Amino acid sequence: MSSNEDDYTFLPIRDAISSINQKVNLIGMVVEFGTPQKSKGTDCFCTLKIMDESYQIQGLVVNIFAESMEKLPHINSAGDIIRLSQVVMKSHRGVVNAIYNKKLSSYALFEGKSSKHFIPYQASSNFCLTDHDKKFMTLLRTWMLNFQLDSGLNESLLLREIKEEEQYFDLVCKILHVSEVSKDVWMLCVWDGTDAPPLNCQTRLKDEMENPLPLQVEEPLPREVLCMFPPVGTILRMIVDKTSNKLGLQLPDSGSWVKLLNIVCKVRLGLWYGVFTSSTKLRILSNEDNVVIHRRRISEKRLSSVWDRMPFSAFPWPSRITETDYESVPIKTLMDVLTCSTVTAKFKCVVRVVAMCPWQVENFRCPVGTHQYRLRLTLEDPTARIHAYIYAEDGERFFDGYPSMEVLTRKRNRLLGITKGDDVKEDAARNPPWVQCCLKSYYLDKANPWETRNYRIFGTRLVG
Repeated sequence: MSSNEDDYTFLPIRDAISSINQKVNLIGMVVEFGTPQKSKGTDCFCTLKIMDESYQIQGLVVNIFAESMEKLPHINSAGDIIRLSQVVMKSHRGVVNAIYNKKLSSYALFEGKSSKHFIPYQASSNFCLTDHDKKFMTLLRTWMLNFQLDSGLNESLLLREIKEEEQYFDLVCKILHVSEVSKDVWMLCVWDGTDAPPLNCQTRLKDEMENPLPLQVEEPLPREVLCMFPPVGTILRMIVDKTSNKLGLQLPDSGSWVKLLNIVCKVRLGLWYGVFTSSTKLRILSNEDNVVIHRRRISEKRLSSVWDRMPFSAFPWPSRITETDYESVPIKTLMDVLTCSTVTAKFKCVVRVVAMCPWQVENFRCPVGTHQYRLRLTLEDPTARIHAYIYAEDGERFFDGYPSMEVLTRKRNRLLGITKGDDVKEDAARNPPWVQCCLKSYYLDKANPWETRNYRIFGTRLVG
């Protein structure tokens, strides 16, 4: 057979993996692909995984090298088709990969099973379309019609399953926002529709005046960004140090569903955050992937129900230590509160009180000796943290008048999760209960209502 004929002969992937150290031509469906990166040398590279009808279980990994990011394949979606010419099959530690040579190999990318045309949306400069390509693409698309992508539902965790002990795990999630928080340090806001587990509070209450608990891991995000976030489920902040970890990782756009492999979750001041490690990989998934469909089904069910705003860990019902004047009003999340379209509004939420300032009961009324309550509570739910104030008559309602210091101490301890005997320990861990409360938003400056927006607790009573 001539070399020209060899250029147009495609091997099934099953046969290619036994052709070690040989050049082969492949055509397959892209089931996973990582983001382009810079190598430790002068090249750029990316990794993708392909399948065909002959090899549907694991898929074949293809490592592609190029002189620049622009010359690497930029795949629109998992489920698209790639045509590869003159790639070399290599075996490393018993695993067979295909290696793309930047000088000899060529590639072309085509839309997947939803398309019927044969025009590549990206191709290397040395690619040439043939009738053989059209024939094999038609066969591949026919097989793909009944094939279900599955990136491993049982291999990845949901955010509600993460644990405080440091462990490596995989996470399938949607990227909501990408921003640079400092030089060469980026933050991804990711979400899968579930609630991360609540954490114990281990900060000293007496430090709240000088060093208040942060409301988020990063600097406050602009309101227009928050308004794009879903109102349910934890939005995990993922920290990516591009200089030390990812060698120039090109981060995907917002809205992409991805699989993060080998990430670690950590805790800072009662807030979850994730970090990329040296072994972390990021793979962009198709919206047709089984695991993406499963995650979307979870989130869409919660978004469509007004009663699924309650935190998972508060089921079947929050603690009864508070009562509200609006028991039949549907629950809202703190993200609902933050993204409400009007400056002034009223809400009922299920929250935990993670901090209080002042926390000494003798200072609840200020100036001391007056009948005017004045406190600031730090509230959290799985979606956000906010400061909310108790003031004047709302405080009288909240504390049921002006009880003794002993009664106030008991009420405060129950609200903050201080167990008997721990109120004298400055660093004792606390696990505040989930409670209902009513909130209203207001502004301090009519000329700048959004910039001076605050929140106040009202219509709520702390029982017993």
